[in-house]
Amino acid sequence: MTASFSSPESPHRITCIVGARPNFMKIAPIMAAFRDLTPNVHAQLVHTGQHYDAAMNGQYFDALGIPQPDINLEVRSGSHAEQTANVMLRFESTLDASPPSAVLVVGDVNSTLACALVAAKKNIPVIHVEAGLRSFDRSMPEEINRVMTDQISDLLFVTEREGCGNLLREGIDESRIRFVGNVMIDTLRHNVGKAASVSQILEDAGRARFLDGRDGYAVLTLHRPSNVDDAATLRTLLECVREMSVRLPVIFPVHPRTRQMVERFGLARILDAPTILQLPPVGYLQMLGLMKDARIVLTDSGGLQEETTALGIPCVTLRENTERPITATEGTNTIVGRDPERILAAFDDVMRTGGKRGRIPELWDGNAAKRIALAIQEWLDATPRH
Repeated sequence: MTASFSSPESPHRITCIVGARPNFMKIAPIMAAFRDLTPNVHAQLVHTGQHYDAAMNGQYFDALGIPQPDINLEVRSGSHAEQTANVMLRFESTLDASPPSAVLVVGDVNSTLACALVAAKKNIPVIHVEAGLRSFDRSMPEEINRVMTDQISDLLFVTEREGCGNLLREGIDESRIRFVGNVMIDTLRHNVGKAASVSQILEDAGRARFLDGRDGYAVLTLHRPSNVDDAATLRTLLECVREMSVRLPVIFPVHPRTRQMVERFGLARILDAPTILQLPPVGYLQMLGLMKDARIVLTDSGGLQEETTALGIPCVTLRENTERPITATEGTNTIVGRDPERILAAFDDVMRTGGKRGRIPELWDGNAAKRIALAIQEWLDATPRH
């Protein structure tokens, strides 16, 4: 593990944080943009280890062309409080060894808030990519992370204009806010041509003929505690999936947490159907391949709501709210919650009409990371060094 970093030829040094797999897709184009566009900025990558699986992380880093982390804090799993505290303790040592010009955090995971707090308390500027998103549901741990991180950030990059309004209403000065577009969509556009084929995914799973004679398929992902940690809720959702699969086969990459709960609650039999294909967690290029050719995606993931909008694929979100409202107002997303009638009605609409057409939101053009890198260089050049 590297304890510090230096780059004599670069006057600005930025520490970039990744902690969980959704961060990888967001940091990849930013690291590339720093490398290609901003010779005055040297970026160091710190992996907190919040989500750490050597095989899965290796797949993501290789597929996305992310350099290996300079530092791994090796925090691993734990409760929200344990993770946040452990990241703070270990990241503090990293900053003490070599204070950077700024710390850049992405998204809304525990590592995002933890590293932002440590940097802010040490008077090191904090940059937040994907700022301003709000579900207005404080029962979501991610919402707490989003709100608190934004309040202590010095430069905030926003994916959709509504996020700018949220920040202004919360008292954040307009001079700190930049509307730049969505780095997740940068990554998608860069990789969609390399996405794995569905036929190869099925062959690798030993189910090459799963879709024979069928007109398309649905993709399902479930992982949020509010959906999978309650037996009755999870049962209801899985029973809806089984009913839908009679009309359209379902491919279900099963999150480890969801797998654990399915087994704990004795619900495995619901998924035991010839029209439901359960897969282990898949890599980014595999998931992208599944999504881009699906007739519908059913999910509780925030990132997939954005990616399906960019791909023009109908999305049904199994949550009562979203922190990414543009996917519903302009994109292909329909928010249905956990009510079986609403879920099945949205599914039926897709089957009958093809679902919402949507359009690509403003600045989701594949160039968000370039705007971010250039804006950071300009901002650092104008900021007195501490």
